[in-house]
Amino acid sequence: MRLKEEQIRGLAEKVYNDLSADGLITPRGERGAVITGIARTISQNFAAEQKLERDAEKLLDETMAGMGRGAAEIDRRRMLKMVKDKLAKERKIVL
Repeated sequence: MRLKEEQIRGLAEKVYNDLSADGLITPRGERGAVITGIARTISQNFAAEQKLERDAEKLLDETMAGMGRGAAEIDRRRMLKMVKDKLAKERKIVL
């Protein structure tokens, strides 16, 4: 999923506000700096997920090319999900 910077910033503000309202965090810095840090973390997570997606597609393409005619019987979407799940587990990424 690709979000615009202002959407990510809005999401970061929502996370900050909700955690603060519930008393789950006690920020050590100013509000703007904390929100910027949350937004950066969200952006990094999306980037890692996009890289995972590209890597899964590439690995699946290579695997299916090696299978030859037998690959025609495989449900590509289901197999892609399985590859993504395996890579995510190896890389400790929560999808």
